[in-house]
Amino acid sequence: MALQPSFQRALVIAGKYEAPHTLEVFLDYVCPFSAKIALAIDGVLKPLFAPGGKYDGKVKVIFRNQVQPWHASSTFVHEAGLAVARIAPDEFWKFSLALFAKQGDYFDIPTSTLTPIQVREKLAALVAETIGDDKAAPFKDLVLLKSSPNGGVSVTDDLKYTIKFSRQNGIHVSPTVLWDGLIANEISSSWGEKEWTEFLQNKVVAQ
Repeated sequence: MALQPSFQRALVIAGKYEAPHTLEVFLDYVCPFSAKIALAIDGVLKPLFAPGGKYDGKVKVIFRNQVQPWHASSTFVHEAGLAVARIAPDEFWKFSLALFAKQGDYFDIPTSTLTPIQVREKLAALVAETIGDDKAAPFKDLVLLKSSPNGGVSVTDDLKYTIKFSRQNGIHVSPTVLWDGLIANEISSSWGEKEWTEFLQNKVVAQ
């Protein structure tokens, strides 16, 4: 599916944007099953779609931020991902993997006694730890509340875009995976190299 130009550099996390086949993964940073599939993307799919890989130039993977409002911190962690996509698009996936690895820090109970500002401070510390101290200040600027009482932050419009995209396409939960625009219900977060290899052998037709 389409991806607005401002996101193309960051959210195409594997393969080339012009690749004819598209695998879209709707993931929530505080979903354990999303974390599992993220590891498979990094360990199994990225090498296959990278230069010299079996499906180089044939398949791309698009990361879709899937905010799940029943987790109170979901909005904040996705704000963080989208802020990193702006300030350091080439580091987006690296930060996303770090956030998945630390997702337990942002679960419901650990964040239940924190204010939104404190949650964002924790995320800023993770940005500094993961992609560099020099990125913390611009990150904080993007997740700083605006002067109007209900104006959100600088990446609120980006967040709205991702939520609207999911809603209009009937995506309700994470992880949800689309192959060439259609939901692939057979794909599981438990899949490893064997399952992904068989799936791609059956699906990739581009020469």
